[in-house]
Amino acid sequence: MTFLMNINHGFHATMNAQPGRGDEVIALLLAAPSLPHPDCIVFLVGRSAGNPDVVHVTEGWSSPEAHAAFFATAPAQELVAALQPLLTGSEYSDEVPVGGKAF
Repeated sequence: MTFLMNINHGFHATMNAQPGRGDEVIALLLAAPSLPHPDCIVFLVGRSAGNPDVVHVTEGWSSPEAHAAFFATAPAQELVAALQPLLTGSEYSDEVPVGGKAF
């Protein structure tokens, strides 16, 4: 069975949590307001197998415009603000998903 997803914009982030705070970062991300958003098609949270304070997030959105509009909302900005004091650093890279599986 083949499922087609209309993902035209995405990103991958690696977040380095303050020591011992990886679980808090994960809890915030798994309660993210983007999860129920209809334009957020993929939202995956994972952690490093070797360091529980390194958290990875992969998102896929219907369009760059939908992603930008969502991140301009108060709930999205509140999530970003809540994450900041828990992190020592982050790396983000934009991507355009070309295939795979997310279910």
